[in-house]
Amino acid sequence: MAHNRVVQWSTMSRIWWLYDAKYQCPFRSARIIAGYLQGQHKPIYHALSDVGDHVVVINSRHIAMREELWRTFTFSYHTGYAKGFSRTPAWRLHSMEPTMMIEKAVYSNMPGFLLRRKYMRRLHIYPDEEVPPEIIGNVCDQIQQIQKVPKRLDEYTAEEIQAFPKLFDWSEEYVIENISADKPKDTVKAAKK
Repeated sequence: MAHNRVVQWSTMSRIWWLYDAKYQCPFRSARIIAGYLQGQHKPIYHALSDVGDHVVVINSRHIAMREELWRTFTFSYHTGYAKGFSRTPAWRLHSMEPTMMIEKAVYSNMPGFLLRRKYMRRLHIYPDEEVPPEIIGNVCDQIQQIQKVPKRLDEYTAEEIQAFPKLFDWSEEYVIENISADKPKDTVKAAKK
């Protein structure tokens, strides 16, 4: 009997989820985040019931967009007054406020009815990994990232780099000159002679 009470409590309670947006598409991430805010992952979900959870999004400054979307995608806004329409390119909106793109993408993925603002109050977005302790202390679980995050070259070990398959080997006569930008031009010309 006590087990059923715990299952019911865990189903009805609001869980705090953590989502790392680093190198993730904001539009694909917004669909997942909107589902968690509405409670679509719960067995008791109904479109008119408010059973959603809190979502904490970190690293919104480091999102990634495919192809030319940084340059071509625009966000529209209208004040409701005459000549109050404006468009802002994605790169400009992101440079002004790094949390705004995720917020606008999640807001547009919400159904258009009265609970939308209540859902959005449970979304907490931070541009970096610095989250206030009272927020991070509530986090219980993590939402899996959509895209795999690639490793940087300095994150590979020397053994992994050596084991990486090579397409060809350089000949022994091939010499790579290490010319840096801080050397004067006279030194570069002398090195070529």
